[in-house]
Amino acid sequence: MMKKFAVVLFAVMMVLSIANPSFAADNPGNKKDIVDTAVAAGNFKILAAALEKAGLVETLKGEGPYTVFAPTDEAFNKLLKDLGITADELLARQDLKDILLYHVLPGKVMSGDLKEGMQAQTLAKKNVTISLDPVQVNEANVVTPDVEASNGVIHVIDKVLLPK
Repeated sequence: MMKKFAVVLFAVMMVLSIANPSFAADNPGNKKDIVDTAVAAGNFKILAAALEKAGLVETLKGEGPYTVFAPTDEAFNKLLKDLGITADELLARQDLKDILLYHVLPGKVMSGDLKEGMQAQTLAKKNVTISLDPVQVNEANVVTPDVEASNGVIHVIDKVLLPK
């Protein structure tokens, strides 16, 4: 129980640091990994819980580099409402790991590297489509790009991506 509390507390701290849009500009030499950066930001509690439940925390704390399209708690809450399920039901889904891996690209892809119509293969082995003006991944808007971490980059998005 203490371990779970510590992980959640850590996730909350990571999310708080990402929640500030100036975070990326203020911390170009971030030494925290992707998970720690997200947890510190404070608005990725559901994502952090899902990563833990799916056994992906160690993966995203690994060497990488990775590019993560990170849905906020607000994005997850919208998905829960749309699906008519609870967060616990989401975390119990058999395809949770695939859903999360659909948000991760191998390598570090900064917003300046994105091209209109670009197809990028995720760790779920399915492609996402990038569009510009506004910058989107499938139908999700990138609300805060280029949050650098020691092992990659996070692009904050406003919608949970579901593999097709």
